[in-house]
Amino acid sequence: MNNQIKTIGILTSGGDAPGMNACIRAVVRSALFKGMRVMGIRMGYNGLLNGDMFEMHIRSVSEIIHRGGTILHTARCLEFVTDEGLERAKQVCIENGIDGLVTIGGDGTFRGARDLCDRGICCIGIPGTIDNDINCTDYTIGFDPSMNSAIELVDKLRDTAQSHNRCSVVEVMGRNTGYLAANIGIACGALSILVPEVEYDLDRDIVNRMLHTQRTGKKHFIVVIAEGSGSANELAKQIQDRTGIDARATILGHVQRGGTPNIYDRLMASEMGFHAVKLLEQGIGNRIVAYKDGKITDFDINKGLSMSKTLDTSVLEMSQMISV
Repeated sequence: MNNQIKTIGILTSGGDAPGMNACIRAVVRSALFKGMRVMGIRMGYNGLLNGDMFEMHIRSVSEIIHRGGTILHTARCLEFVTDEGLERAKQVCIENGIDGLVTIGGDGTFRGARDLCDRGICCIGIPGTIDNDINCTDYTIGFDPSMNSAIELVDKLRDTAQSHNRCSVVEVMGRNTGYLAANIGIACGALSILVPEVEYDLDRDIVNRMLHTQRTGKKHFIVVIAEGSGSANELAKQIQDRTGIDARATILGHVQRGGTPNIYDRLMASEMGFHAVKLLEQGIGNRIVAYKDGKITDFDINKGLSMSKTLDTSVLEMSQMISV
């Protein structure tokens, strides 16, 4: 695509993540600086289909860099995966003069952007998800502050677990990947970390380790489990039945999505947003902005979606050695 982009739309789609507002701010101000018009689209692809949008100005994004969530709001949209939905989205873009679109979200968001690109709308995807599970990038907006939120809560749970000689089983997000669980577990000194990528044995990986460390004088325990590895409630019951140690489950849930983005996340979000506008300025679309090998870059959406990303399970072996 080499057409000059005069008006861009921007939306956030899927789950919200800290840092999305910082990214929106960077896109809007970079585009305005380059003489483009910017339309903010509310509620993701749903808003695009319904024409729910407004023109954004330089002050539209004042005082948002430090705020979690997304000022554009977000939603999932099943209609957008249909041919009818995509054709309707294309027509809405044409009617509103939108010839470029920045989409912030995950894999589903990028597939929608790719399909819209195939219909002639220049689209750029920016990875925004707390799970850090986008294959082509080493970092996704929201990952770091989400871990920090979880660690703060786990540290508080540790206080009460220590006071009562309990086992605290903490369930964190991560339906298909264990990046959150692995990092949170290591950072909080969890006795065991359970992730979807690795099958676990209750006796070998948890019960026997608890009983062994108990004999060395340890009286309280933390187990971190990704939601894709099972239920914290069920695991806590099994641990208590097998060991006789009082075990309580805590599901952190959506508190991991909220909160103030930290400095690293704000920097990454700002750089990614700026890079997206640079691509659109050149009339380049069908790309995913990424952080790879220490620098901001971009990939063809199809290539980005087809790339593989695997959790380095050696960190779990390290954790077993140092968390006893």
